[in-house]
Amino acid sequence: MTPHLIGPALLFAPAHRAELIPKAYERADTVIVDLEDGAGAGDRAAMHDNLRTAGLDLPRTILRTIGPEAEGFASDVGLARELGIGTVMVPKVHDCLPVELAGLDVIAMIETPQALVNIREIAAQDGVVGLFWGAEDLIALLGGTHSRRLSDEDRPGDYRDVIRHARSQVLVHAAAAGKFAVDAMYADFRDPDGQFAEALDAARSGFAGTACIHPAQVEVVRRAFRPEPDQVEWARRVLDGARGNSGAFQVDGMMIDAPLLSQAERILARAE
Repeated sequence: MTPHLIGPALLFAPAHRAELIPKAYERADTVIVDLEDGAGAGDRAAMHDNLRTAGLDLPRTILRTIGPEAEGFASDVGLARELGIGTVMVPKVHDCLPVELAGLDVIAMIETPQALVNIREIAAQDGVVGLFWGAEDLIALLGGTHSRRLSDEDRPGDYRDVIRHARSQVLVHAAAAGKFAVDAMYADFRDPDGQFAEALDAARSGFAGTACIHPAQVEVVRRAFRPEPDQVEWARRVLDGARGNSGAFQVDGMMIDAPLLSQAERILARAE
């Protein structure tokens, strides 16, 4: 069974801005308290103290640590244990998880070429409950400059093919290992239409949620993951038809078999 994720809208909250953490819980389904990129290179002891007094909603909290090769990783993991945070997001993974993470639920970030090459082994590891991915770190480590096509290219705004490949690999390998996948954030929070289109694709492809970097993105993501009324009605008709049929049957002129029945069940689960 795929591990549960409270979603679909996950919002990053930087650990150095303690005043933003309660506001993040008010807006998002799950809050990713960030000790890595979003927190900058400030006083880590002060950031840890911020979290000790932040009034964390533990079931809805993920702690993003600094990368395993960075100084301070062990203390970040120790803080998660101290505060009772059961799920940590670990960036800059290359292959095997560090022993410090034993006993914690881990969302492994696929944002290095090494992680992409080793993704099958990473997804299969005990302790890994989900995969997340990052386009900007990956394109930089590949030697590139832009993860998305620019205005002087065809299909501006679209991910480059190598980045689309990485996104697909995250989803496929997570599902193959029985884990969930979270889609990367959409950087331009002033573009709700672009955010909606990408989150809609994530929802309909199988991602469990989408990460947000600004509160304005939360409701856009929720709307994208919420099935349209006509989809819900179709799903109900499918389930009604399944009760009276042991094999394939028709709904609205469409032949319904086991895969479509599963899709209908998922649509209703999201609607509820």
